[in-house]
Amino acid sequence: MSATIAVAVGVIAMGALAPSAASAAVRPDDTVQRGLNALLHSDGLPAALAGVKDRDGRTRSYTAGVGDVATGAKVPEDGQVRIGSNTKSFTAVLVLQLVGEGKIRLDDPVDTYLPGLVRGEGIDGSRITVRHLLQQTSGLPNYSNYLGEEVRYFAPRELVDIALRHKARFDPGKKWEYSNTNYVLAGLIVEKVTKHSLAKEMDRRIIKRIGLRHTYFPAPGDATIKGPHPKGYYRDSAGAPLTDVTEIDPSWGWSAGQLISTNSDVNRFFSALLTPGRLLPAAQLAEMRGNTLPADDTFGPGARYGLGLVSKPLPCGDDIYWGHGGSFPGYETRGGATDDGRAANVAVTMQLNDEAARKRVDRVVETALCRR
Repeated sequence: MSATIAVAVGVIAMGALAPSAASAAVRPDDTVQRGLNALLHSDGLPAALAGVKDRDGRTRSYTAGVGDVATGAKVPEDGQVRIGSNTKSFTAVLVLQLVGEGKIRLDDPVDTYLPGLVRGEGIDGSRITVRHLLQQTSGLPNYSNYLGEEVRYFAPRELVDIALRHKARFDPGKKWEYSNTNYVLAGLIVEKVTKHSLAKEMDRRIIKRIGLRHTYFPAPGDATIKGPHPKGYYRDSAGAPLTDVTEIDPSWGWSAGQLISTNSDVNRFFSALLTPGRLLPAAQLAEMRGNTLPADDTFGPGARYGLGLVSKPLPCGDDIYWGHGGSFPGYETRGGATDDGRAANVAVTMQLNDEAARKRVDRVVETALCRR
């Protein structure tokens, strides 16, 4: 169990897929289903789910495997899963909405909103800006590297305190490095500015606004998944028994990784996000997508990180897609949307710690997005 907590939320690796003559010869729907089936055989996954939307708005859900290895129950179509670091994109949207309203400024120091909170060895909140947080260039240590074996409720400030016991990784703005601490601080800023809980703001400003019917931010102490869902599993090593980790306190992810959603809702979110005016004004959407930095080491070849949003090249021409992806004990999710309206998201019911396995999931996403 300890390894499930020690793995940082949202560490993902993207891979390229060159479309083959064989894949072009079969029905497009079959390629996605075959991709899910192949994941079960290659990686020993209990289940895989996919949701795909084409540029005309037509959608389809896919499932493979079993939703409960003990009973053999079917995988719920478009079932709920823990979406891990996709939560970061939601949190970034909240911050940028507040920027558009003149309540937050991206280049203000963190101390403007959380005075005196961010201090440590080589760490000074007067030198770290809101932009540094969202773009993962703050140099703050990643608290999830230091959680150890304990599985319990963590308050957001406790997560920050864990990070601040360790020295800065680098000076602000000098490097890109993924850290969940950045997004916990971003969530605390949202709460400070709005005087409401992060969950309330996320529900009001995003979930209800664009009609995400199966997405929610679990309440403190809620270790369950409310709607129909496949169970999530953990495996110590290849061939080891599966451990059911479906019910787990998600507070250690908070604004960096706590959300529960479905493939179709995640597709709806990223599609709405890329449409100016739906979630963000054009100016703030441009900030989110602009000045991206190379993130190959974490997100794979060609990946670039904006403000809580990742761009990735597709293997079918000059296209790119925008998304994030997430990793949480029991579940792994990948996907994103294109500017012309396509969207795809894949979820598997085991957290993946193997780069090759992650790439195989990414290829199913790419196959779905490359359909014409």
